[in-house]
Amino acid sequence: MTDLTKVPVTVITGFLGSGKTTLIRHLMANPQGKRLAVLVNEFGTVGVDGEILKSCADANCPAENIVELANGCICCTVAEDFIPTIEALMAMPQRPDHILIETSGLALPKPLLKAFDWPAIRSRITVDGVVALADAEAVAAGRFAPDVSAVEAQRAADDSLDHETPLSEVFEDQIACADLVLLTKADLAGEAGLAAARGVIEAEAPRKLPILPVSEGVVDPRVVLGLNAAAEDDLAARPSHHDGHDDHEHDDFDTVVIELGEVADPEALQAAIIRLACEQDILRVKGYVAVAGKPMRMLVQAVGARVRAQYDRPWGDTPRATRLVVIAEHDKVNEAAIRTVLEG
Repeated sequence: MTDLTKVPVTVITGFLGSGKTTLIRHLMANPQGKRLAVLVNEFGTVGVDGEILKSCADANCPAENIVELANGCICCTVAEDFIPTIEALMAMPQRPDHILIETSGLALPKPLLKAFDWPAIRSRITVDGVVALADAEAVAAGRFAPDVSAVEAQRAADDSLDHETPLSEVFEDQIACADLVLLTKADLAGEAGLAAARGVIEAEAPRKLPILPVSEGVVDPRVVLGLNAAAEDDLAARPSHHDGHDDHEHDDFDTVVIELGEVADPEALQAAIIRLACEQDILRVKGYVAVAGKPMRMLVQAVGARVRAQYDRPWGDTPRATRLVVIAEHDKVNEAAIRTVLEG
């Protein structure tokens, strides 16, 4: 007999470096008896997040259930990429019990929800919930707008004014679309930072949302999965800056891939990444580094001036090469200047 039960899908959204991949790794390790599949949509051609997740594959979420869609927004390539990928997951001999979608940090979630109404899939899957991750420390510092309350007051007073930066619009759209907000890196923000971040999110949210602090992606999976929101049928309650537009643009952001040789001094490279954030307003750097004399590759992930690096696995048969994805607002990407800093 054909199973007519819809497969639930959780959309995990959040700004660059907010901890989406860390959360998914935790869910993969604690699947509550569910067979999971993961769809990762990256901004740029180097699939760092997808590789990280594939290294965590197990019987509950085998490597073939982890699919990367790189260098293209899934809500802009619905027919070409998203629908065929979902259909392929649904056609597997062992159909997944739950699908996790990690959106690009630049993605607006509402256009993706609209894709779930496509005839090919709408009777087979449902959006169990949209989980928005927000870096508590960054939100508390007001990095999405100089003064969120003042900007909102100006916008409310005069609809013709546009005081929003592209980053704040992405942040606000993600919060407005969410069923649950996770304040990540709570240990770094502290109690005062968490309270400030919660205040910002409550001011932006169009309705009352559960807001939970988490550290290192650790949260009870029962809180994240099984929301039963059917979000695709609830779009009117999820307002967006882009409502009424036929499409949305990603031209506010750009990405460049910098390839380097072996790196002799990884600490100097991390210092250079911090310089990029401070001097060139680079938002995000992520990739793999070949460190001279080291058999293992170094995974680097930076959000602004915060850099994290770790040796994740041996290079093995993979060619040793340093490849870094650099993301910033469109007019801040100067490949030559970025390369000069990274090459020291």
